[in-house]
Amino acid sequence: MLENKKNNNIKAGLYVVATPIGNLEDITFRALNVLRNSDYILCEDTRHSLKILNHYKIKAKLIAFHQHNENKNLEKIFNDIKEGKIISLISDAGTPLISDPGEIIVKQAREAELNVIPIPGPSATIASVSVAGFDTKFYFYGFLSKKNNIRKTEFEKLSQLSCTIVLYVPARDLKKTLKDIAVHLPLREILIAREITKIHETYYRGFPEDLIREMDEQSTKGEITIVISDKSVDLKKNSNEINNLEKEIKLLINKMSSKDIAEYLSDKMNISKKIVYQNILKLNL
Repeated sequence: MLENKKNNNIKAGLYVVATPIGNLEDITFRALNVLRNSDYILCEDTRHSLKILNHYKIKAKLIAFHQHNENKNLEKIFNDIKEGKIISLISDAGTPLISDPGEIIVKQAREAELNVIPIPGPSATIASVSVAGFDTKFYFYGFLSKKNNIRKTEFEKLSQLSCTIVLYVPARDLKKTLKDIAVHLPLREILIAREITKIHETYYRGFPEDLIREMDEQSTKGEITIVISDKSVDLKKNSNEINNLEKEIKLLINKMSSKDIAEYLSDKMNISKKIVYQNILKLNL
């Protein structure tokens, strides 16, 4: 591979550069240096990426690179790197490849034994987990399927995990996602992080059913990350009440949905829905 002639301090290769997730000040000096010295920058949306380049007076050429054209220009890009060029890959926000395009080019660049160098920085996942107050051993899932049958299977698998779980959620799907969590993970606490680092940055924490009600009164615009706690809250009543509750659940478990059982027995026995859910899940194992 030829040496890069533009800047001898930066070797030729593909640079995976993290950019701000909102606040334009959240970018490293190293990231700015690499972007300034790039022969061109691959990005999702040139209009979006131009904002940060203009803010920092960076003149590098932007080339649209997304899931619809990811395979198209790989040969040219790889030849450019072999000839000594510096090429950066950025996403609209945060660290590329984390639920963003770029997986194909990085995989094939590795297979071609080209330099692939990460330039770390902002990540909505790490930012959200760091302020959630849950166990920091986490499983990142990203975006859920839009298809209900696949989505149901995804939640069934996620409900088996005992670690913290991180989801990315389009604002329009927030209430639907909270309802799904209320069914499959009703006793885990949740942190909703909205518009991280931006002007309308907001955090909500609570149980799914409580947050569903709260979201009815709140704006659900913007980028949203959901962090689900690592374990169910241990909710207990006295043994006689629990025995009676279990008997009632067994009578209804094949006749009603878990949600309907929880609502019905919560009213009938004056017990929290969370406790009813906990026992439904226990008896369904």
